[in-house]
Amino acid sequence: MASNNKSMTITAIGSIPLIMTLGNSMLIPIFPAMKSALNLSQMQVSLTITVFSIAGAIFIPFVGYLSDRFSRKIVILPSLILYGLGGLLAGFGAATFSHSYVWILIGRTLQGIGAAGTAPIAMALTGDLFKGSEQSRVLGIFEASNGLGKVLSPILGSLLGLMVWYAVFFAFPAVCVIAILLVWIFVKEKSNRQAPPPFGKYVHGLLNVFKQEGRWLFTTYLAGGACLFTLFGILFFLSDVLEQKYHIDGVIKGLILAIPLLIMVTTSYITGSKIGKNLEKMKKIAVIGFVLMTISYGSLVFFEKLVPFLAVLGISSVGAGLVLPCVNSIITGAVKKERRGFVTSLYGSVRFLGVAAGPPVFSRLMDWSRTGMFISLAVFTLIVGILVLLLIRVKGKDGKENKNTPVRYNYL
Repeated sequence: MASNNKSMTITAIGSIPLIMTLGNSMLIPIFPAMKSALNLSQMQVSLTITVFSIAGAIFIPFVGYLSDRFSRKIVILPSLILYGLGGLLAGFGAATFSHSYVWILIGRTLQGIGAAGTAPIAMALTGDLFKGSEQSRVLGIFEASNGLGKVLSPILGSLLGLMVWYAVFFAFPAVCVIAILLVWIFVKEKSNRQAPPPFGKYVHGLLNVFKQEGRWLFTTYLAGGACLFTLFGILFFLSDVLEQKYHIDGVIKGLILAIPLLIMVTTSYITGSKIGKNLEKMKKIAVIGFVLMTISYGSLVFFEKLVPFLAVLGISSVGAGLVLPCVNSIITGAVKKERRGFVTSLYGSVRFLGVAAGPPVFSRLMDWSRTGMFISLAVFTLIVGILVLLLIRVKGKDGKENKNTPVRYNYL
């Protein structure tokens, strides 16, 4: 692959998670205007996030199988088209249709189904096209792009909301067109793809994978889901505090919310570029990440002023930025190419559910106790870090991948 073509391929792959992360976060700044314009309850407004995430979580395993059976590109392109069409339907539903709220939910559901075939399949595609340390570097870019979407989302949502609140929905098809063109032109899958196995044999192979590797594989799923759960939960808490306690909203609020996300993005990119394929190093870095998250969340009990709070919260963002690229690389290299789509897609479902669970769980914790919330978070991240330490073990003294075999791990 020529250097220029390789750069454009990486750009095309990186555009996919960027678009997916816009799906939820970009709506948050326009919720008050939507609530007022359509006379909705807080629960009805939150459903626009819930239906997207649940639809994505349900359909991700199915599109993962399709991508293994046919090709990644054949799944990604229609998924991006459906994602954009869902945004158009929600936008026109809000602007011109009667029963606007119902049409918004239908559009958001279509977007969730489309999102199922985007970032998780792009992760599998990365595993197909890149090998060794280059694969880890591209996966670091992948996670950084994912985080960049989270950074830009509240800012873009706030800016678009200044025109009209439903302008956000029309932004989705616009960005999808760019990603569709990039993937269509620059992503070239290998033509010597093996014929897919029959469905029964495929399922049997997956069952063997999870029987042999399940303990550590589910531990890595839990690690990735825990990072997204705590990240979106703490942003939900911070968003509420900024408005209720500091009376900060609009674009300024979006910029403040972007700070911990920007820290995570930067750390993810650096981590992905440095870890190579040294599996033992990935495990150690992931454990260090959870230690930093535990220290950060436990310490936040003692900080209420905004600037010190953000500084300590930044430590948890560094931790998440250390964990996610390692988890991505471990999962992508866990199984052979013919089943990689399903395994990475199942990981995508866990990430979706982590994002969906964060705000409602944190809402309950906030009602219960601020101190209890942060102590609970610290205990949770500590437990996950211990599981990563105990249940993931690497074969080989040097902890490096054997280039002649798929990545494999021992488990207790």
